[in-house]
Amino acid sequence: MTDTPETEGRERILTAGTTAPDFTLRVTADQSLRLGELRGAPVVLAFYPADWSPVCGDELSVINAALPMLHEGRAQVVAVSVDNVWSHEAFSSAHGLHFPLLSDFEPKGAVSRLYGAYDDGTGESRRALFVIDAAGVIAWSYLSPVALNPGVDGVLDALDALTPDGRRG
Repeated sequence: MTDTPETEGRERILTAGTTAPDFTLRVTADQSLRLGELRGAPVVLAFYPADWSPVCGDELSVINAALPMLHEGRAQVVAVSVDNVWSHEAFSSAHGLHFPLLSDFEPKGAVSRLYGAYDDGTGESRRALFVIDAAGVIAWSYLSPVALNPGVDGVLDALDALTPDGRRG
């Protein structure tokens, strides 16, 4: 990864080859999800700054539209921000999202920090994408400038690289 003005001098995100730290976060007020429960299939883990920001809405809508392609690679998708479960529920409903939004609310940003995806200056998750392989090892990661929607091309390429013949499936 090359330093950009946004990443220069800051903690770096976890890179390929690193075992993905396990965590448990709330999905709803009475339901949690542990990353380790998803082992056996690739996981797309998307950290984003905040529900209701225009770029975050665009980013997660692009991921949502790409779900059929992501599922071809057997990938599960989860997204994480420091917003609370009630904000996630309203945001997900408003955008018609079909993957869980996990709340890194309390202790604030603890999981984002584990992945190097927390911005102490703003108190939000940074815009970072991770593809975690079926064994729980990070296969690809990308830190995007906060004002840019990174799209899913990098994620799809990383999922392609997980299969022996280079094809999703």
